[in-house]
Amino acid sequence: MELNLKNPLVFLDLETTGINIVTDRIVEIALLKILPDGKQAEKLMLINPEMPIPAQSSAIHGIKDEDVKDAPTFKEVAKILAKFVEGCDLAGFNSNRFDIPLLSEEFLRAEVDIDLKKRKFIDVQTIFHKMEKRTLGAAYEFYCNKELENAHSAMVDTVATYEVLKSQLDHYSAAEAEARGKKFSPLVNDVDKLSEFSSFDRNVDFAGRIVYNSDGVEVFNFGKHKGKPVEQVLREEPGYYGWMLNGEFPLYTKKVLTAIRLRAFSNNG
Repeated sequence: MELNLKNPLVFLDLETTGINIVTDRIVEIALLKILPDGKQAEKLMLINPEMPIPAQSSAIHGIKDEDVKDAPTFKEVAKILAKFVEGCDLAGFNSNRFDIPLLSEEFLRAEVDIDLKKRKFIDVQTIFHKMEKRTLGAAYEFYCNKELENAHSAMVDTVATYEVLKSQLDHYSAAEAEARGKKFSPLVNDVDKLSEFSSFDRNVDFAGRIVYNSDGVEVFNFGKHKGKPVEQVLREEPGYYGWMLNGEFPLYTKKVLTAIRLRAFSNNG
């Protein structure tokens, strides 16, 4: 089943120095853009992370310091990448929890103004885990009936993720639900619906430090103020804002926190 798109959809995969979205950096980025008419465009880049690549990370993706020593830094290509994803929704495998938060951090460090929160996100891993609970290699074998070779090669993983999503739409279609006795709700070939289904949470920021409660109010999702409205905490304990701004929190979390603070002051004014 081909994707039913209103906007271009970019599948992405990052290879990185590690898994900390605050301190780690991109070493390779693969982007696969699917246009509403079915045409495709690809972009694959090695990135100099401006820090040593740990051996344990190189063991996973095969990229070493010497491979990226002459590659551009993210800041040098940030505007090119921003232009490539402009006006596009985003998809990936575990992308909501890792790739998109880390990519957002890199754009902020490069001082490129791109608000990824305005996009729709489809996380193929979330769909897979909700339906079958396995990994990308197993998903590829299960849905596409093929073995995933050269896993952790960015473009291989990215293309596989695209193929898995199309096969998921076939596997969980209304026709399949009918044939299998309606044991599941069919997936709808619509980016808004797939994005909604891909989400486990109600994050305000990418890292989930601030979330919406059942009333749609932003509340902290960690620490001593977990569950408390952000505006209330900033009003009753003004120093908490400074503590978070100076702490090891993602730049996007700090940006969201600042926006809430400015909004609160404006409303009170």
